Amino acid sequence: MKLNTLFPALTERRIVIGVVHLPALPGAPGFEGSMAQVVDWAKADARALIRGGVDGLIVENFGDKPFYGDTVPPETIASMALALGAVLEQAEDLPVGANVLRNDAAGALALCAATGAGFLRVNVHVGAAVTDQGLIQGVAAETMRRRQTLCPDAAVLADVHVKHATPLGSESLEQSAIDTWKRGMADGLVVSGLGTGQAPDADRVQRIRQVLPESFLLLGSGTDEGNAGDLLAQADGAIVASSLKVDGVLDAPVDPERVKRFVGRVHGMGSAAWA
Repeated sequence: MKLNTLFPALTERRIVIGVVHLPALPGAPGFEGSMAQVVDWAKADARALIRGGVDGLIVENFGDKPFYGDTVPPETIASMALALGAVLEQAEDLPVGANVLRNDAAGALALCAATGAGFLRVNVHVGAAVTDQGLIQGVAAETMRRRQTLCPDAAVLADVHVKHATPLGSESLEQSAIDTWKRGMADGLVVSGLGTGQAPDADRVQRIRQVLPESFLLLGSGTDEGNAGDLLAQADGAIVASSLKVDGVLDAPVDPERVKRFVGRVHGMGSAAWA
């Protein structure tokens, strides 16, 4: 999958993928009893992100804390399918993806196959990591074969040394990126900080770019108007949530004015030289 096919704007500018954080879904401790409210929230955030000019959307079951380490229950996938379908209706021609937290790539692929979503994010695609969910192991071989069967056009965005995790092996950031890109066959790489809303060091982004100049590289956390210039100097775009919310509060709704300012900042940087 060529990401510039999914995101044709890459030939002209760096891109912004806005995150639709779903409230807790049925079965999760925080679920408030109404899927209609969940869908309404998803549609409202999607509309705000679209009005602000994002280049794509990704839907996450962010309210489902505490997260499963791998396979989520069927009610989670069913609920996400409803919400994802509603977001796709709002998005029209914009690419929409799915991230089934914490690391259910098979579930995300099923959502892409059923709804027509164009991409998914996988937190641990290769290797293994110690997380607050315990040990999470990448299953790239299963993921890429399942994609070939279910939805061959869906792009796989894979994290390198993902946030809220410690790599189990001793491989360097560079080696992990190479393995994810070349051996894991990811279509794009994601680099984040230590946790949600925390930006990666610009040095981490540069290190991946140096060893993989041909890769599609996204920032996965903590990008805002203030640091976008430094962080995006070596990246193709950003997946953004926290800084686009009202007052920058993670659990708040999306603020379309914040989205407009951030998108304007990123689009104003133009295209990456390697795109």
